Amino acid sequence: MGQVCGLYQVDQSTVAVKEKFGKFSTVLSPGCHCVPWCCGVNVAGVMSLRIQQLDVRCETKSKDNVFVTVVASVQYRAHIETAEDAFYKLTNPREQIKSYVFDVVRASVPRMLLDDVFEQKNDIAKNVEEQLEKAMRTYGYEIVQTLIVDIEPDETVKRAMNEINAAARLRVATQEKAEAEKTLQVKRAEGEAEAKYLSGVGVARQRQAIVDGLRESVLAFSDNVPGTTPKEVMDMVLVTQYFDTMKEIGASSRNSTVFIPHGPGAVRDVAEQIRNGLLQGQAGHIN
Repeated sequence: MGQVCGLYQVDQSTVAVKEKFGKFSTVLSPGCHCVPWCCGVNVAGVMSLRIQQLDVRCETKSKDNVFVTVVASVQYRAHIETAEDAFYKLTNPREQIKSYVFDVVRASVPRMLLDDVFEQKNDIAKNVEEQLEKAMRTYGYEIVQTLIVDIEPDETVKRAMNEINAAARLRVATQEKAEAEKTLQVKRAEGEAEAKYLSGVGVARQRQAIVDGLRESVLAFSDNVPGTTPKEVMDMVLVTQYFDTMKEIGASSRNSTVFIPHGPGAVRDVAEQIRNGLLQGQAGHIN
C-alpha cells in the first residue's frame, strides 16, 4: 500500500477506512482510490478480510474436582459490510474473543465430570460458538467455526488415568489367557479320553481275536484227534500258552528266577485261572 499524489492502493482481501477531518467517511474496497489529503481526507487504517484463527487456553475445574486445561480454536473474520463496526467498536478483538471463551468454558466444564468433558467436547465447542456469534456480531465480526482441539488434565490425573487403563487391559488379558488355558485343558482331556477309548477298543479286539483263535484251534484239534472233548483241548492249549509266556518272561526279564506253581494240581489250577480270566475279558467286551 502506498499514498502518492493523493492516490491510495488497497490490497486484495483487505479494506481501508477513509475519514474526512477525523470523521468516518466510507470503506475503501481493494483497488486504487483518490484520497486528497490536502482536503482533510485520509486513511485511518486497514483491515484484513481473511479468516483469522485464535487459540485460547483456558484452565478450569471439572465437577469431580479435576483441574483441566481446555484449548479452544476460534476462526473469525470481518466483512466489508460491517467493517465500520469492526474498526471502531473494538480496540482489541482478540482479547474480547478470549474473554467470551473463558466465560463459556468456565461455565460449562464445572457442570461435567472429567470423562464427560472428553465425550461432550463438541457440545462445549457449540456453546462457545453460539455465545461468540451473538456477542461478536454486534462488533462486526463473524465467527466461522469454533473447535475444542485439546483437553489436558493435570499431569497427576493423567498418570492415574493411564494406570487405570493399563490395569483394565491387563485384567482383560489375564481373563483371555485363563480362557485359553481352560480351552486347552478341555481339549487335552477330550484327547486323553478319546485315546483311552481307542486303547480300550484295541484291547477288546485283541482279546476277541485271541478267543477266536483259541476256538478255531480247539475245533481243529477235536476234528483231528477223535475222542477228545473241547474242554480237554482247551486246557492243553491254555497250559501250553501259559508255559510259552513264562518262557518269554524268563528270557526277557532282568530277574534270573521266576516262581511258578508246582504240585499235582498246579497245572489244573493254572488252566482254570487262565480260562476264567479270558472268559471275564470276553464278557466285559460284550457288555
